[in-house]
Amino acid sequence: MKTRLTFTILFTFFLASIGFSQNIDADNWAQWRGPLGTGAAIKGNPPIEFSETKNLKWKTEIPGKGHATPIVWEDKIIVQTAVQTDEKIELEEKEESEGQRRMSGTKTDLIHEFKVILVNRENGKIEWETTVARELPQESTHDLGSWASNSPCTDGEYIYAYFGSRGLFCLDFEGNIIWKRDFGQMEKRMSFGEGASPYLYGDRIFIQWDHEGESLLFAINKKTGEDIWKLERDERTSWSTPFVIEANGKTQVITSATTNVRSNDFETGELLWTSTGLTANVIPNPVYADGILFVMSGFRGTALQAIDLTTAQGDISETKSILWKHEGETPYTPNPVLMDGKLYFLRVNNGYISCLDAKDGTINYSKQKLEGISSIFSSPTGVADRIYIAAKDICLVIKAGNNFEILSSNTLDDNFHASPVVVGNQLLLRGFKSLYCFEEE
Repeated sequence: MKTRLTFTILFTFFLASIGFSQNIDADNWAQWRGPLGTGAAIKGNPPIEFSETKNLKWKTEIPGKGHATPIVWEDKIIVQTAVQTDEKIELEEKEESEGQRRMSGTKTDLIHEFKVILVNRENGKIEWETTVARELPQESTHDLGSWASNSPCTDGEYIYAYFGSRGLFCLDFEGNIIWKRDFGQMEKRMSFGEGASPYLYGDRIFIQWDHEGESLLFAINKKTGEDIWKLERDERTSWSTPFVIEANGKTQVITSATTNVRSNDFETGELLWTSTGLTANVIPNPVYADGILFVMSGFRGTALQAIDLTTAQGDISETKSILWKHEGETPYTPNPVLMDGKLYFLRVNNGYISCLDAKDGTINYSKQKLEGISSIFSSPTGVADRIYIAAKDICLVIKAGNNFEILSSNTLDDNFHASPVVVGNQLLLRGFKSLYCFEEE
């Protein structure tokens, strides 16, 4: 008891020092980028070596297709998926606008069932699955994507499952739908599909609704699904997830997108500051530690900015609030990992990684080859002294720190677009076919 109390006190001081005061639980993975939103677990010691036979606690087949990263609360894992049925609907041919020209997109004329599934973390048993929507997707999705790429979130009392154009659904832990919210139909650029996740903070869920139609930022009451406030945004398509941080005396909602990075007041939605300089098709989330916010993108260009939140006010583009920039090797789809004062990120969607000092941008190493990975769409996950990186048929574990070193290369019978999740001594990997749980034997 004394040890746990000491940890709690030290952990509270740690959170206060980096700008977090609530919504943090070191024992759970309640949102898609983890307890700090940085892609790093606060504690844990999962196995470094694992396979289909080594350190495999259990493996459970998941129906349908979904690239959403699972979340974890205590002994419960929540997974989202879209299950294609045999029911077909005849589609009318419609001329697409130039902005909606299909590129690498998949259209369907089959009804899909959009499901939330709860898996027991101890034995891998599916305890229940709830179909929250049953309909024909009106949009296309990327050939490498899915109609269930948005991760859920939870406060431990309710599950908030988001399926983009299908809506946001609040469920209890028995699988009952408490309320649902319809936002309409998105029109994503180039038929690339949807994928941004909700962000839960305090009594609010934030939805970044950026597309080729009317773009909006929603602050939603988590108890009712109703708007607390809603803002129009001069933005085109992005896939980034909002992020909430307490800095400079205010709780701020940060959104990263093509036209602007923005900070809005948590309570009122008032615009606090903006910055330009990212590329189109922004996907990586903002990450934050020690007073510095990091935003980046890598579609047809490269951009990374380190922003001093203690001075950010108004239009901070090309001001001293931009502490440093880095132009090169930034990610398109994968999110970065911010851990122990270092920023790790992949190059575009391929198998190269860089590590920079978060304080001043000093390059520790750049464009190091991740052997066995040619393309990657999942995001890396950090814990302790290592980083887990999952792709097709493989999960690499690399050493965290100034020097690049591959600790292990683990071959698996699956493909991974969802990101690794670390809870305690367990590593969870959601593949195209199955959900894996690895733990030291």
